[in-house]
Amino acid sequence: MGNASCLLCGCVGQASVGIVEKWGRFQRLAEPGLHFFNPLAGECLTGILSTRINSLDVKIETKTKDNVFVQMHCSIQYRVIKENADDAFYELQNPREQIQSYVFDVVRANVPRMTLDALFEQKGDVAKAVLEELEKVMGAYGYNIEHILMVDIIPDPSVRRAMNDINAAQRMQLASVYKGEAEKILLVKKAEAEAEAKYLGGVGVARQRQAITDGLRENILNFSHKVEGTSSKEVMDLIMITQYFDTIKDLGNSSKNTTVFIPHGPGHVRDIGDQIRNGLMEASSAQVNVE
Repeated sequence: MGNASCLLCGCVGQASVGIVEKWGRFQRLAEPGLHFFNPLAGECLTGILSTRINSLDVKIETKTKDNVFVQMHCSIQYRVIKENADDAFYELQNPREQIQSYVFDVVRANVPRMTLDALFEQKGDVAKAVLEELEKVMGAYGYNIEHILMVDIIPDPSVRRAMNDINAAQRMQLASVYKGEAEKILLVKKAEAEAEAKYLGGVGVARQRQAITDGLRENILNFSHKVEGTSSKEVMDLIMITQYFDTIKDLGNSSKNTTVFIPHGPGHVRDIGDQIRNGLMEASSAQVNVE
């Protein structure tokens, strides 16, 4: 709002409107441009109002339904209605204080009915309630409310720290769940791999023993047929003695050999041969019984 007067002429700037009085009473609105007045007839340019959009920042401190004190930053954009500039000029002496008072009243009437989480989620509803109230009240005074923005909601510092701690704890809990699930999967896969490895190892050992048994049987049969007068027992003893000495030779030639104490003598070889021969006979007997 500005005041200007002169005796003969007055200039109203762009995006402004002038208030012209005659003998102290409102006469008309002056459009932007140069205007001439008749001071002898009591005409004068009493004031000039800007029709540009003005911005008013308001800080409101209030508390929520769950007794958390918060500070809200609200930005109100308003302007003078050109056609009702006379109401804006004469009705309100300080429109900014009037707007701020209504914002305080509306916000402190709505926020205490919301929890802190609901306030963050529904701050647009608070802005809408403020806008509706201001449009209804300030419209009668020649002002139009363009926009209302709830710029920021700032809880008490202790509450902010507590909210951050809660969020961090929830994330740590979720991370622990995921970590436990991953460890569980690793253990299950490891157990499955060990079981599969043991199964395949058992199959390999069984096949190895079967191959050894088949080889010994074939050697005994071939030797018995080619060398007349030899029994299966004699052939078996000969093969076992040969394998016995081959084993001792391999132990001696090993690059990572260690000292091994074993009973050594023909009698022990005979005992080993008897054990293998008995095993072969039991295996053959079991196969016959199955068939």
